Amino acid sequence: MKKFITLPSLALLAFTQLAIASTTSSSLSAADPTVTDGPYLFTQASSDAPRTAYWVCNSELRTTQVKALQLVSPNDCGQLPQPTLNPKAHDISADTYANIEKVVALSDVHGQYDILLTLLRKQNIIDKDNNWAFGDGHMVMTGDMFDRGHQVNEVLWFMYKLDRQATAAGGKLHLLMGNHEQMVMRGDLRYVHERYRVAGELLDRSYDELYDKSSEIGRWLRAKNTLVKINDTLFLHGGISSEWVERKLTLAKANDLYRKNIDRSKPELKQDELLNYLFFGNGPTWFRGYFKPGYDETELDNILSYFDVKQIVVGHTSQERVLGLYDNKVIAVDSSIKKGVSGELLLIQDEIFTRGLYNGNRVAL
Repeated sequence: MKKFITLPSLALLAFTQLAIASTTSSSLSAADPTVTDGPYLFTQASSDAPRTAYWVCNSELRTTQVKALQLVSPNDCGQLPQPTLNPKAHDISADTYANIEKVVALSDVHGQYDILLTLLRKQNIIDKDNNWAFGDGHMVMTGDMFDRGHQVNEVLWFMYKLDRQATAAGGKLHLLMGNHEQMVMRGDLRYVHERYRVAGELLDRSYDELYDKSSEIGRWLRAKNTLVKINDTLFLHGGISSEWVERKLTLAKANDLYRKNIDRSKPELKQDELLNYLFFGNGPTWFRGYFKPGYDETELDNILSYFDVKQIVVGHTSQERVLGLYDNKVIAVDSSIKKGVSGELLLIQDEIFTRGLYNGNRVAL
């Protein structure tokens, strides 16, 4: 089994300090009697074999069989997701959409499942039973569901459910890949919550292997885009730098390269000039230039013109609220949900931008 934590040597000191602080109050192992987690579902060796779902119930590994696409948890296993499998979950969606009447966007949930549900419920994106209630609208999650928080798996299965429900209602869920999705998939596990050590030990898998391409959630994530254009708005995690324009990249090419190379190691990615740009530095999942003093708005105008959009919506760089910059040419939707206290979302309808507040109110951006 691979080690649960893999660390670049230069980050070791900082991580050690963080780990000491976190494990003092929450050190978990398979011997801890309090952990419930799951489900985890993997491809069977034989396509004819019944699929087995794995659950952690009070820190013991339990299994159930998948029947009629339904995952049902064992008795006495807490309030874990019990999802219905989606046969179309691994289909690749388009990266450009037009004539969409209403859009909602948010970002950087980082395992804060309860905050996510409350925000979406208060804003009538989901109903009281946590089912899709946004009709034919499109919802964009601009990355970073993984890491930091203690309910990442709950967030993932919830979004998996909304993906199916939105499509059935004539709407769409766009789950864009952020830098933390990319980090986990290539085995950079610096920010994984201690709770997930237990599942890794019991299943004899490192954390990244719980979501590898043999897993249901892993296959679903690997089919997703990293950038999407809806009407006259571009959505992504970090931001677009002028280097994108210089390279004459297209959404289709970039999304395809992300999907094909998501499992490659950092050294492998660094060896390729284009992949090094896409996955690191000034690439779309890491760029923070819009938020730095002295950023040249002319550069932004050139980028908007290149994509034929009026604004770019990004996460990644934390704010206290949904924030418009440069006369709303850039809209930041990382409202610090990761802190586990509250959050906001962005609503777009009839070219009107609205902040959806955590208490259910709405105010103009």
